[in-house]
Amino acid sequence: MRLLSVFRKSWREQTRDILVLSLSLVFAPFFVFLYWLMFPSGSTTYGVLILNHDVSVQLASGAWLAGGDEVVEVVRGVTYADGNPLLKVSRVTDRAEADARLRNRDAAALVVIPADFSRAILAAREGREPITTSVTMVGDLTNPYYAVAAVMTSAALDEYIQSATGQPRPIQFAEEPLGASAARSEFEVYVPGLMVFAVIMLVFIAAMTVAREVEAGTLRRLQITRMTSLDFLGGLSLALVLIGVAAVALTFLTAWALGFRSQGPLWVAILVGAVTTFSIIGTGLVVACFSRTVTQAFLLANFPLALFMFFSSAVFPVPKVPLFTLGGRAIGLYDILPPTHAVVALNKVLTLGAGFSDVLYELAALLILSAAYFGLGVWLFQRTHLGATQTG
Repeated sequence: MRLLSVFRKSWREQTRDILVLSLSLVFAPFFVFLYWLMFPSGSTTYGVLILNHDVSVQLASGAWLAGGDEVVEVVRGVTYADGNPLLKVSRVTDRAEADARLRNRDAAALVVIPADFSRAILAAREGREPITTSVTMVGDLTNPYYAVAAVMTSAALDEYIQSATGQPRPIQFAEEPLGASAARSEFEVYVPGLMVFAVIMLVFIAAMTVAREVEAGTLRRLQITRMTSLDFLGGLSLALVLIGVAAVALTFLTAWALGFRSQGPLWVAILVGAVTTFSIIGTGLVVACFSRTVTQAFLLANFPLALFMFFSSAVFPVPKVPLFTLGGRAIGLYDILPPTHAVVALNKVLTLGAGFSDVLYELAALLILSAAYFGLGVWLFQRTHLGATQTG
């Protein structure tokens, strides 16, 4: 009987907090749905760009040999065992555009086919003196997707060349890393993500700080001063931004002491961290609007924390889920998460040596998201806490 009494009491207490109970129940199913969106075909597709400089040659029969075009089709034909595409091939005509897409991680690898590719194929096929040329594979070696894309593309190319010439590797392959990606150790590869992770953790402090004011009744006393929600949340946010910048700087200094070196200007990386901090604080404020106690804020903050960690590439890479194209740039589902842009920007600066102008898009996206999240937090706080206080 006592056991049943405790059970009934506990069950009533759990069902009273519908928000926490609902998030606990839907947390894992929601992640299952997001992973299904990431892998709709059940497998990852790796983006490969092909810059085809090849000039077709005419055969003795009068037909034309277009080796570069044939390579494009061969690479497109690389699939999983179930027939789903493994490589998503896009033809490009401009090297600068291709490099930009690699830096933005819109693609994993670039294949540059030389102008004399078909001539080299024909010379090898006819047994003439070989033409010295090479196919170049370009990519960010710190991008985990590059290794898979490069290996699968090289294998398809090698198979085509041997089939077309009847000789083993008459044309060589060369690798060209972006920036300093080839010189990075495994430890250095993880530093940009760890700097973003230092900022993400602020979601707990932001949510719990506001909830503490509510739980302690301080907010009611501050109401007497005719304080607005913007005054209250703005003041808290400025203090938390300083903490966030300090966390980013301390993380970098620790990495620097252990041998990490930035390839780009450090002030740009700190700026990216500061703007990201503001967006994370905005998220924490939204969480606080649904919390009445510090404990509740802590529990609810785990939900956005998990989203930021697992779907922004801060911890491990996730494939894009493209929704639409804006200004020639693909906008994905996870672009609504501020850390997604921070990871790309910090990798550009710290690993690829990018400057301020190279991360303007990411900074603009972070600023827009920060304003949106913070604005939502102010509006919700006015309705949930200040409004309730005034009513009471």
